[in-house]
Amino acid sequence: MPNIKSAIKRVSVIEKKTLQNNMIKSAYKTAVKTFESALEAGDKAKAEDTFKVAVKKIDQACTKGVIKANTASRKKSNLAKKLNTIK
Repeated sequence: MPNIKSAIKRVSVIEKKTLQNNMIKSAYKTAVKTFESALEAGDKAKAEDTFKVAVKKIDQACTKGVIKANTASRKKSNLAKKLNTIK
């Protein structure tokens, strides 16, 4: 445990930021799973709607720095490929 006041503050700030990052990461993973379940069901309209939500969540995670830009791009591309298979 740190003894210096600024170091104590940094520890608490890092804990808060870690929780926020985990929330963002969890939200985009949940959105992707929802999209994939709609895809499995074969529901085209729901798959398109959930695709938009998933892409939005991935972009938010990228903007916040939770995932890198290339990772976000790759994930969006893979989701788009999966969406095109149902059409």
